[in-house]
Amino acid sequence: MYEFKIIHDAIHGSFKFEEATLRILETPEMQRLNGIKQLGLGYLVFPGANHSRLEHSLGVGHVAGKMGEALNLDKIEIETLKVAGMLHDLGHSPFSHTLEYLLHEKTGMDHMEITTSIIRGKLDILEGLDIEGRERIHEILNEYGIDIDMVCRMILGEEIKRMDLFNVDKGQQYFGADKNYMVNMISGPLDADQIDYLLRDAHYTGVAHGMIDVYRILNTLKIRNGELMIDRKGVPALEGMLVARALMYSSVYFHKTNRIGELMLSRAVEEIEMDNWLDIYKYNDSELLSVLLTQGGYAKEIALRLKYRRLFKKALVIRVDDVKDNTELITEFHKLNDLKMRRRIEREIAEAAGIDSKYVLIDIPDNIAQLSEPRLTKTNVKIIDGNEVYELSRYSPLARALQLRKVQDWALMLVTKREYVEKVRREAARIILP
Repeated sequence: MYEFKIIHDAIHGSFKFEEATLRILETPEMQRLNGIKQLGLGYLVFPGANHSRLEHSLGVGHVAGKMGEALNLDKIEIETLKVAGMLHDLGHSPFSHTLEYLLHEKTGMDHMEITTSIIRGKLDILEGLDIEGRERIHEILNEYGIDIDMVCRMILGEEIKRMDLFNVDKGQQYFGADKNYMVNMISGPLDADQIDYLLRDAHYTGVAHGMIDVYRILNTLKIRNGELMIDRKGVPALEGMLVARALMYSSVYFHKTNRIGELMLSRAVEEIEMDNWLDIYKYNDSELLSVLLTQGGYAKEIALRLKYRRLFKKALVIRVDDVKDNTELITEFHKLNDLKMRRRIEREIAEAAGIDSKYVLIDIPDNIAQLSEPRLTKTNVKIIDGNEVYELSRYSPLARALQLRKVQDWALMLVTKREYVEKVRREAARIILP
């Protein structure tokens, strides 16, 4: 009997899941994402931002499939696009990007590497859990003849070079260098992931910046020389998407209050005693908060502060414009990207202020932005104009400007408990700004 399900989505309407996509939808790894908020702690600023990673993942699969249909791709390509879109965020930890920097330090892997390890069957994040009737994702993909290596390349943004095509199986030869548009549609400057998260996050936060003309983009997509490109007629819609991305990062993803909550949660998670930090991927948001509550001490305090929105306050903010010509200070701030160095400076400030170092938290946002969204400054979409192909920058001064634009206006932010603000500000200014 033919089995399918219809999903009713707040952004894209109703769409169908069948065969491989239906089986993947019902895997525990996918369903875990239903308990992980798409915007992490964004609900502390935007009360409507309670949508999940699962919603986004299903939306990306749908948009990727629509992109394939708009380009008249064949069935196996469209199915591969849908699957890759669905699976692209499988390796997110609780609260999405909030813990990404910490877990990268602890495990040496980002969420995309975790994702592809799960897809390949090399990492079982749910190992040890008794889950009835469980199917593994790599087994489902193999059963439907979907090229696992290609799905992983698409998620990682690894374009295929001609030299990669030696000594490969038939499936990989099918997805050769002349089909890099498959990679572009999942992880590129113009991909299904960005289209969905901009539309979805704008809808749930109520921030209008993320609205884009997705239908104009779909109708002007082109393929040339094995790459995804866009017709010149679609340039205004593409510019709109790139501007929306920049503004959403400034106003939503890197909102200062949101960042303060993320700093607090990340510091509390460091207090958890874990033999294997990969075990954290077993949890969803509520389970992680429960773990923090059972830890007691600082971890419990932070969990309660987040639950009841009793956040730390800004003690010191150093703007990008204040340091852009100070090479020495830029070098010192760059050193603070290292977690151990950052904790050392926090301890030094705390000792000078006579407080516990866990109540002094420093934010250096540049590396966080690049780790969570490596495409942020990429605007290198190719434009087809008649028989010629050009860079977007030829037609769009906006694209050139966005490559230089910072998504946040601070180079360093230091936060602490409300009652410590004045003394921490004084000592931090003395130590950080000699």
